[in-house]
Amino acid sequence: MKDRTPPNSREFEQQTGEIKRGAAAVEKGVGELEVRADRRTVLAADRTLLAAERTYAAWVRTGLAALAGGIGARALAKDILPLWVGQLTGTVLILFAGFCLVAAVWREIQGVKQLRHEDIRPIPKALLVPINGFLLLVALAALIGIWAA
Repeated sequence: MKDRTPPNSREFEQQTGEIKRGAAAVEKGVGELEVRADRRTVLAADRTLLAAERTYAAWVRTGLAALAGGIGARALAKDILPLWVGQLTGTVLILFAGFCLVAAVWREIQGVKQLRHEDIRPIPKALLVPINGFLLLVALAALIGIWAA
């Protein structure tokens, strides 16, 4: 075995200084990692919010396409097929449009919980119901128009 003599005060100070410098470097590295992790967390929250808004837009887009399809089905089937076929097809598509518009608002309100959003602002929830409510009124008017004409 190796006999170890205690270090003299100069060696001890050198070792202590090296340990302090190493600890400072580790502390600095940990601080940088915390900043990066915080930034990644914020970016992930922003991506989640944007994905929820894309889902809302997809529901509304599908609803509007179904609404247009319902009106178009009635118009196209008018002279070719019996009247009730166009009315039934248009009714089903317009009811589906109404479902999509309601589902869009419900998913947006129930979906993503409010996380920290530093870089982007979410769609104001107070606008969702009036806008989609107006679109539902348009769908109702189209439905009445299909059966009245």
